[in-house]
This record gives sequence, C-alpha cells and structure tokens, in this order.
Amino acid sequence: MWATIMIVSCAAALGWVVILALPWQPWRMGESFEAHPADARASLEDMTVLIPARDEAKTLGQVLDALAEQGSNLSVIVANDQSTDSTAQIARNHSIAPRVIDVPSLPQGWTGKLWALEQARRVATKQRLVLLDADIRLAPGTLAGLRAKADANGLALASLMAHLRMYYTIEKLLIPAFIYFFKLLYPFALSNAGSRFVKASAGGCVLIDANALDRIGGFSALANAIIDDCTLASKVREDGGKTWVGVTHSACSLRGYDSFQGISDMVARSAFTQLGYSTPLLIGATLAMVLLFIVPMAGLAIPKPVTRAVSSIGALAMMASYLPTLAYYRRAPAWALLMPIIGCLYLGMTWLSAIRYWRGRRSAWRGRVYAREKT
Repeated sequence: MWATIMIVSCAAALGWVVILALPWQPWRMGESFEAHPADARASLEDMTVLIPARDEAKTLGQVLDALAEQGSNLSVIVANDQSTDSTAQIARNHSIAPRVIDVPSLPQGWTGKLWALEQARRVATKQRLVLLDADIRLAPGTLAGLRAKADANGLALASLMAHLRMYYTIEKLLIPAFIYFFKLLYPFALSNAGSRFVKASAGGCVLIDANALDRIGGFSALANAIIDDCTLASKVREDGGKTWVGVTHSACSLRGYDSFQGISDMVARSAFTQLGYSTPLLIGATLAMVLLFIVPMAGLAIPKPVTRAVSSIGALAMMASYLPTLAYYRRAPAWALLMPIIGCLYLGMTWLSAIRYWRGRRSAWRGRVYAREKT
C-alpha cells in the first residue's frame, strides 16, 4: 500500500513539475495587450463594431459610451436579438448613432449569438470587423491599438480575453482560475505560434479581417458552435490566416457573477463541449484533476517523511503555477493556497455540464436552451 501511495504522490508531483517546465509556459501571462490612451485620437474609418445584444439594457449604454472614446469615424452595428427590455431603445438613442437591426427569429442549426452576428455582418461594409459582446467595456485606444498589432503581425484575427469582474468573494475565488484553466487547455503561446493542435480565441472582443471572414463563409461556417470563439479561430487558421489571443486589462466585462450558481452555469455551458462530449475523456480529465489537485494535499497527511516531501513538491508547484495569474489580476498570493478547492469545484462544474448534456441539454445562455443533437 505504501509503495502505491508513493508512486501516486510522485506522479502528481511530476505532473506539476512538467507543467511548470513546459517550453510554452501556459501558466504565465506573457501574451498580453494594453491600450494606449493616445491611440484614441486615431481614425477608425475602416472599422465596424458588431454587437449582438439580447436583453442587454443594463450594460449596453456603458459599452457604447466606451466606443465613443475609441477614435473618430467608427461605425457600430447593434444586432437587437429579440430583446424584451429597452436594449433597442438605448442603442437608438445613443449619441454615437449606431445602426440598429432587428434580428429575425432564431432558425434551427444556429446559436443565438452567431445568428445575430451574421445579420450584422451582412450589412457591414468596412474592411475590419470587431465582434464585441454587449457587456464588454473598452479602454480608450483599444481598437486602434489592436488594429496596429494586427497590422504589425499580419493577423487575420486578434482577440482579447476580457478582464472579468472580481469583486465578490466567490468571484475572487473562481474567476482568475477560469482564465488559468482556459490557458492550460488552450495555451496562448502555442496558438499564437500557429500550432496545428491549438487554435484559441476569446469571444468577448475579436478583431477580424472582413475578407477572411467572407472566405470561410461568414458565421454560417460555425453556426451551431458552442465554443464559437475557438471555432472561429480554427476556421480562420484553416484558411491560412494568422491568429492571436491575449489577456488584457483594457477590455473589461461589466457582467458579474455574485453567486456560485452564476459561475457554475457559465462554466457548465461549455465544459463538456471542450471534451467533445466524450465520456472517456471526462473520466480521464477527472482522474487527472484528482491526481493533480487532491493527491498532493492528501499526501501531506501521510505519516511517511519521503511521501510528505514529494507531496510538498507537488503542492508547491501547483500553487506556484497559479501565482502569475493572481499577480496579473492583482489578487493576493494567498489565494493560491485554495487551489485544491478551486480544482475540485471546477471538476464538479465539468460533471454538471456532462450531466446536463446526458439529460438532453447541450448548452444554455441568455434565456435560450440548446438541445442535445440527436444521433
């Protein structure tokens, strides 16, 4: 028994050491972008912002206010997706005078966000399109800076992982880890380097070349995608375009998650999708999470000095891998002590996602439920 415990403890410690030693360092926050206020004086006459909006009255006004500070001659299209609140009125009355289009009823085979974006794309005429969620506020100069980055690097698509709100305790506990786990699953460094196996994007703020989007067939090429941002990046890469994704403080989400249920629903919306709805992959992910997050802490309680020493290495490496994320979002390093709890909670959310899928619900968002596809 003790030999087995030792082997498992060594495997857990080795797993974390390997993660820290990976050449592409997925735990670091090196792929970042920050806006320069001076760029807010630039002309944005070649750019149109597409905003899919469904019952976004609480945040849309602030989003449009921020767009007014991006630069001159910016075009904005708000796709009002069957809203039941004052979303359309807020858009039509705003000083930047966005074009407001009413999105037709959602057809079979589409998710709501992509259907709304497709309606906006069809009437957009500028060379560059910005896909912006209706709850993302941009700092002055963000769009001009993102355009400059795309031009300098020959990018067909550049996207920003928005800074999510971290005000309530539950947000401080779980939201930084959301970015941490996303980067472990989709290492930004590999994706930005053009890896065949990693094609990442962040859907809150995406700058895309309109011609590149046309070549892949618009949003109909990914009409039913749940993880639409990474799917879009994959389509663009398949067409030969370069993509880039990074973290930022310059695009901030106005949507908060002040309860565990809210965060759980957000994660469960796509967690099982990331595993390809595969039960074997779910079991494998479960075993990996138990090994990496539970075994090191359990090993510290074993009355064997060598096992404790090995487990200490695993536990310290686990916490060290989380420190760059905490530092980037200006969170106290002590939050890393809770990584075993955080890992278990995210594992539970993944199982919740799977259970919902097995019960017939593939995903749910903004009042819409997407049923499991029949096979």
